[in-house]
Amino acid sequence: MHTLELTVNNHPGVMSHVCGLFARRAFNVEGILCMPVGDGRQSRIWLRVNEDARLEQMIKQLQKLEDLLAVQQHGADHEVFVGLEEFFQAS
Repeated sequence: MHTLELTVNNHPGVMSHVCGLFARRAFNVEGILCMPVGDGRQSRIWLRVNEDARLEQMIKQLQKLEDLLAVQQHGADHEVFVGLEEFFQAS
């Protein structure tokens, strides 16, 4: 697993563009978390994705999106999903 951390402009349709990119390429997203940051004009999106030979190409495609400001790749142990895993496994 990998965690992608995206910084994007915060307005309607941005999440749809990001998710649509993955859907069109049949690339499964295992987890999504999105929150506004700072003054609310930007959001941070964390995507949990499986390791896949196409991941680097997906990142290149993400970088072409107009509203994407930055993308970082983290390992599976990134803290953003740890608490969520515990929450959902407790249910």
